[in-house]
Amino acid sequence: MSKVESQVESLMAEILQGTDYELVDVEYVKERDWYLRVFVDKAGGIDLDDCQNISEKLGAKLDEISIIDSAYNLEVSSPGIDRILKKDKDFIREAGKVVDVTLYAPLDGKKLFVGELQGRDEKFLRLKDMEPLPLEKVAQVRLHVDF
Repeated sequence: MSKVESQVESLMAEILQGTDYELVDVEYVKERDWYLRVFVDKAGGIDLDDCQNISEKLGAKLDEISIIDSAYNLEVSSPGIDRILKKDKDFIREAGKVVDVTLYAPLDGKKLFVGELQGRDEKFLRLKDMEPLPLEKVAQVRLHVDF
């Protein structure tokens, strides 16, 4: 995690303290321009007013302490219904739900696995009724969405 991301996580902990919001993730990435993306959620989901309120509070704090030297775009949003699972708490909270697992390279001829999340430890991701998947081969884990 970059220095900016960890500093923003600390700021968000202060901003969200005492609320029912949860900080899901922070990304500071260079695409064509720099983007600071903050993903927030709460029970029942968040709406546009929630995002605007949090964006205004975070933007004011960032302007006050100047941790980012160059121009950037601030985006505050929901992680979405197909959220990426990254942190230990994500895997604990979503255990028992169906996930899509993408690997860096094929394993037994497959790069995509879909199954019920049983858990994750230091070495393996476990899906119900499947052989454990080595974490070093896992590129991404997302909540599965049926359309």
